[in-house]
Amino acid sequence: MSFEARIQELGLTIPQTPKPAANYVPAVQTGNLIFASGQTPTIEGKLVVQGKLGREVSIEQGQQGARLALLNCLAEVRSVTGSLDVITRVVKLNGYVASAEGFVAQPQVVNGASLLLEEIFGVVGKHARAALGVAELPGGAAVELELIVEVRTRIE
Repeated sequence: MSFEARIQELGLTIPQTPKPAANYVPAVQTGNLIFASGQTPTIEGKLVVQGKLGREVSIEQGQQGARLALLNCLAEVRSVTGSLDVITRVVKLNGYVASAEGFVAQPQVVNGASLLLEEIFGVVGKHARAALGVAELPGGAAVELELIVEVRTRIE
């Protein structure tokens, strides 16, 4: 089964590529690697999970935010490749979690995205990862993700 078909089977939708909020491009390819710019949990440009984990945002809400941010990252990848079916490996996921003082469950929050990558891509979706706590994220977002994937061929 193709990855695009798997996304549909899971009842998910890859959104339109989010518009950059500043001076950067959504994704860059070098060789067979695509680096997706950081994405927050937005739907149609509206931030839907705001606040700090351990204060206003629960772990479950943070995990849902990580899933939404991941779908936005996949939209960025698709904007370069035209299809997610050319992905041969999810290489690395970097997760940033806006954390209240004393909150130490960042890995649990980023697991929302990690588990979704494995649901979509199977063994190809197993990846290296960082889950970091930060004081603040753009717009008050609870989570921000960056994604690196490998593709079959260079897309021109």
